[in-house]
Amino acid sequence: MKIRKGDTVSVLKGKDRGKQGRVERVIKSSNRVLVEGVNMITRHVKTNPGVRQGGRIQQEAAIHVSNVMIICSNCNTNSRVGLKTLEDGSKVRICRKCKEIIN
Repeated sequence: MKIRKGDTVSVLKGKDRGKQGRVERVIKSSNRVLVEGVNMITRHVKTNPGVRQGGRIQQEAAIHVSNVMIICSNCNTNSRVGLKTLEDGSKVRICRKCKEIIN
């Protein structure tokens, strides 16, 4: 999977199409990501005495990786991600549009 925690992504499909956010968590087993402030759902939480108050809370739900695209920090556009092997043998992610390394 070419998306990592901390990447800035844009949502391509769904009710939050066009929104941008930072990846908080990557779930490799199901190819999903949690994006900050995107795909919010309402959870009903039961009161637990001494620990937390009950009620409805808003939290992010996971989005499939195919529905988000990385935003390149160099060219500030949505771009596909490629892999490149450097001379020392390490692999890095590159932007397919501007060919710069994605941190």
